[in-house]
Amino acid sequence: MLEGPSYLISRDLPSSCEQESKWVYNTFRVIEMTNKKHHLEDMEQPPAKKLCKLIDGAHNGGEDLNLPATLVDDQDKQHCGGDQSDSGSLIQQLGRDMSINCLLYCSRSEYGSIASLNRSFRSLITSGELYKLRRRMGIIEHWIYFSCSLLEWDAYDPNSNRWMRLPIMASNECFMSSDKESLAVGTELLVFGKETMSQVIYRYSILNNTWSSGMNMNTPRFLFGSASLGEVAILAGGCDPKGNLLNSAELYNSETGTWVTLPRMNKARKMCSAVFLEGKFYVIGGTGAGNTTLTCGEEYDLKTRTWREIPNMYPGRNAGDGAGVPVAAVEAPPLVAVVNENLYAADYAHREVKRYDKARKSWVAVGRLPERVVSTNGWGLAFRACGDRLVVIGGPRALGGRMIEIYSWAPDQGQLHWDVLASRQLGNFVYNCAVMGC
Repeated sequence: MLEGPSYLISRDLPSSCEQESKWVYNTFRVIEMTNKKHHLEDMEQPPAKKLCKLIDGAHNGGEDLNLPATLVDDQDKQHCGGDQSDSGSLIQQLGRDMSINCLLYCSRSEYGSIASLNRSFRSLITSGELYKLRRRMGIIEHWIYFSCSLLEWDAYDPNSNRWMRLPIMASNECFMSSDKESLAVGTELLVFGKETMSQVIYRYSILNNTWSSGMNMNTPRFLFGSASLGEVAILAGGCDPKGNLLNSAELYNSETGTWVTLPRMNKARKMCSAVFLEGKFYVIGGTGAGNTTLTCGEEYDLKTRTWREIPNMYPGRNAGDGAGVPVAAVEAPPLVAVVNENLYAADYAHREVKRYDKARKSWVAVGRLPERVVSTNGWGLAFRACGDRLVVIGGPRALGGRMIEIYSWAPDQGQLHWDVLASRQLGNFVYNCAVMGC
């Protein structure tokens, strides 16, 4: 049985405070127990700070959770004698509902350690129900997942400045050498690639820290645009295994694991990007018929299930009329991101960041990209939204350096100024990147 450290609680407290002191003690004890099992790197957040967050969260957001019965491990309920750390009550003195309320306000970087305490905690964490409750209550933490090596992925938590190395992906050489797309949706990281002539999808789950494969889309596609909103994602365009352009799209629900075919777009395109903006899905730019660069976008309304074409929605290097212009070089898909319902784009050629004026359907420059981040026609750097911040991930190529750097800017804080969130010796070319919010 795991034993937490002893803490002195004054017995002179008035009776009205005794229950709260028990709540404080037991919450503090769980955090201390998890600290002893912590498997992540770098400095721990001070326990007192964690405790304050939990107390404030429980007092300010302690709504009736209506917890599903599936959260209770039947084996734990029947367990008696032996290791009492497997008690089904989680934090016994608090009761199950209050225990779960505490965990909702814990950083999800703590969940791996909490799951190792006993079967009840492990069952709660790996069921995924805790993340559903967090989503319902608007508790979202954004982590950045990226790959600077073909089969290796790293995760960075900007809230606690922690890094985590994901398990190595198991695949063959064909997958390693193929073009890959990545997408974070719900509690999953999806990586799409090719094995021989067929598509393969690798799925990483934060619930059990493992990779799996075997999932199939309705229409296999490569070089598509995608974006997620909560537990759902939409994938649009791309090309089939024979290289034919696609104008089809489909929706993936990560909670049910199902794919639903959507109405077709107006234009077939590949090498495009996509975002969710004000509840609607947008496909932007890409390469169209005749190997032309498309500067138009398309808006999909999830309520009416209709597409609408929008001209000049991508500020490409070669301004066009929306119908497309000849491709001058193999450019990366558009580098776009949405923060606070504003669409931003990174113009790698002019090293500018631009904001889209939806009313005027035009782009306005707001500042420069970080000077040390370089790319090859847009390849090798990532431009993403991370909560209320824009992040740029990349590194300098000089002197054969292998340093990756993460820059951040919060648009609501005024004029563009990049802060360095973190740096690490991982490589200076970003192959794939996704941000998971859950």
